[in-house]
Amino acid sequence: METTEPRPAAPSDSVTRVGAIDLLRALTMVLMIFVNDLWSLKDIPTWLEHVPRGVDGMGLADVVFPAFLFIVGMSLPFAIDSRRAKGDNDPQLVRHVIGRSIALLVMGVFFVNGETINAGATGMTALVWDAVCSVAFILIWNAYPRAKPQWGLWGFKATGIVILLVLAFIYRGGEDGHLILFAPHWWGILGLIGWAYLMAALVTIFARGRLVILIGAWAAFSLLSLAWSARLIPAPLHIIPEPIIDGTMTALSLGGVVIARLFQIFQAKNQNLRMTLVFTVIATLLIALSIYTRQFWGLSKLAATPAWLFLCSAFTLIAFTGLYWLSDMARKAHWFNPVKPAGTDTLLCYLMPAFLYLAMDMVSLDLPEPLLTGGGGLVKSLVFALICVWMAGGLRKAGISLKL
Repeated sequence: METTEPRPAAPSDSVTRVGAIDLLRALTMVLMIFVNDLWSLKDIPTWLEHVPRGVDGMGLADVVFPAFLFIVGMSLPFAIDSRRAKGDNDPQLVRHVIGRSIALLVMGVFFVNGETINAGATGMTALVWDAVCSVAFILIWNAYPRAKPQWGLWGFKATGIVILLVLAFIYRGGEDGHLILFAPHWWGILGLIGWAYLMAALVTIFARGRLVILIGAWAAFSLLSLAWSARLIPAPLHIIPEPIIDGTMTALSLGGVVIARLFQIFQAKNQNLRMTLVFTVIATLLIALSIYTRQFWGLSKLAATPAWLFLCSAFTLIAFTGLYWLSDMARKAHWFNPVKPAGTDTLLCYLMPAFLYLAMDMVSLDLPEPLLTGGGGLVKSLVFALICVWMAGGLRKAGISLKL
């Protein structure tokens, strides 16, 4: 009987935060930093790395980013319900969403320009550029204490804005003799998240919890992903930012929204076993969709194919379900305390490698060969990721915590 199902530690029909979502976000961020550090290693298993463009398949690194997009969607129903409970109306919610999206786009574009920076023409290396950008981001979007004088708060924010403006003005990229100016050459990881978040959040706001609308929106963007891969999108529509018009990024986030809404419905009735069964069926169907569509456009992160969309959605759903039973139901969340800051201060954690790489460069830290090769190198990259998490946790205790 449904009434005999085990309950989580603190059941609530109006829950605004789910431990398993924070935990999944934390583990995903640790994995993101880990795989982003694999460039520093050699002789490691190829299945850990990104699959090259044009190759049908994916490695572990190709699963991390879509998982994060899915988690972004999972957080939306809870975040929007929380803001509504505090009195926000739809226009206020829309303004909040647009503001967060712009922040992510700005960060993404600045990091992207750092990838092609000409150190001599700009007067700084890519490592310095990323670190200075990160300082500016923290100054602008830090969650300052409300008791802090407003003039001081705006002074910090203005300083951050000035830093970014100066950086954009002095930036020169490309090769000597063919220099390029600061521009959104592409959106970067944070920018892609920004576009997907914008569309998924707007749908969530206006759907007002109506599951049929959320599923319909997910289906529409999934079909858009199919149409984009089949090259059926009319050329005039290509003026729409690709992260939107290709359908895949937004569909990943909307998939998370749908799952989170189903989670809310099942939790209100304390139907954990039925929820698990439904999630298992959904994951199975997503895997079947991935297998079917792969024959037409392959499985590729860089091409953002439908097969990649469906398979990564299934993997993330399976991971969430397992973590929910482990952390919320079996009450083993404390097992993951070492990575907790990555789930609650995720964006701050994402910025930490910029500071750590620069610090290592400034002291000319040369690691021994065993820490750059094979298994020893993988341990090094994992420790690197954990240090970034602990740095973010330490900064939070010092009063630094990004809030977009």
